[in-house]
Amino acid sequence: MKSPESAKGPGAGWAECQAPGPRRPIPQLIVTQAESLLPGPGRGAEEAPDEESRSSDSGCGGSPAPSLLLRKLSGSSVSSAGLSSSFEESEDDFSPASDAENPQQRQLGPEESPGSGKWKRLKTMVHWSPFVVSFRKRYPWVQLAGHAGNFKAGDYGKILKKYCECEHQCLESLMNDLLLRPYVPGYHGVVDKDGDSYNQMDDLLSEFDSPSIMDCKMGVRTYLEEELTKAREKPKLRKDMYEKMIAVDPNAPTQEEHEQKAVLKPRYMQWRETLSSTATLGFRIEGIRKADGSCSTSFKKTRLKEEVMEALEDFVDNNRNILRNYLTRLKELRTALEGSEFFNTHEVVGSSLLFVHDKSELAKVWMIDFGKTVLLPDHETLNHRVAWVEGNREDGYLWGMDNLINIISQMVEG
Repeated sequence: MKSPESAKGPGAGWAECQAPGPRRPIPQLIVTQAESLLPGPGRGAEEAPDEESRSSDSGCGGSPAPSLLLRKLSGSSVSSAGLSSSFEESEDDFSPASDAENPQQRQLGPEESPGSGKWKRLKTMVHWSPFVVSFRKRYPWVQLAGHAGNFKAGDYGKILKKYCECEHQCLESLMNDLLLRPYVPGYHGVVDKDGDSYNQMDDLLSEFDSPSIMDCKMGVRTYLEEELTKAREKPKLRKDMYEKMIAVDPNAPTQEEHEQKAVLKPRYMQWRETLSSTATLGFRIEGIRKADGSCSTSFKKTRLKEEVMEALEDFVDNNRNILRNYLTRLKELRTALEGSEFFNTHEVVGSSLLFVHDKSELAKVWMIDFGKTVLLPDHETLNHRVAWVEGNREDGYLWGMDNLINIISQMVEG
């Protein structure tokens, strides 16, 4: 049930996190067309996500960002309708081109401009939106590995994210959770714009100057148990998933799958999670956008702790103060999660942590993306650290948080 736009309450959102002192009025956001970012001839149809990737549950906290922010807005990025599947959202993330990339961040070159061959291969990971948002400065609004059309600029330091009933319910509940409210985007209800409904939330990037941003997807799986059940009820051999599998690892399919040149969806979903640190550490980096404009979304096969540490060092430019600030925030968030009734009674799947810092060494972390966070039945609770076995609904969120904190602790001490 959609609720009308609600008034902002105290204690949440970026406004409450600013330094003490008189507040200056926030200028209204102005959205204008930018010809340089408009889709080129013949590209309109190409940019539409296919049936399997129509929804995105991942993105960067759901915020337009200065300095050409590329994000899987993991922004807060949400699904465009209902309970979306992280599998559907990124099942086509694997391609020979993306896997060949060095996991380190890089500057997009002229050959990767919209319309080029490389750009088309990356279009499901990086999409330029035809908007320019004026807020303190003019900057193109883009997403890290997200789908186009999920976000619009709102007024007065807010952003609009395509309406998702599940995320709407979660955010409304989180606004009443005194422990977690400071660690999620401030939520302001549902608004209608241009014929569509949107969840309206605070722009988490507003207090930063040319920030660097990282989207980190938490947990040991990015699909709900219900998705496996549904796929098994109507088994269908998928040639497209087989082709995506062999593009990453030609030896991954079984002999039978090679003969059929197709795989079942549940098989693909479970295989995909084994490629990254989702399986080995309980989290994975989805994308990084640095203040200097460099961007990387090539972490799908980053599995080892050493590889994660290398990516984190590059993200903060080896700045130990920023790492310490992130570590403090993560430990505070973990304590809040362990005491939160909301967290203990929900299966949290496909949700991300949004890391944001700038040159002032201001560094914060928020929970984002609740399009697949569901209330457990019959007052059940989860441990969030126990290994997942199909049927126990454990998501491994806190296990991943523990590993992430341990890694950053080692980096700070080293």
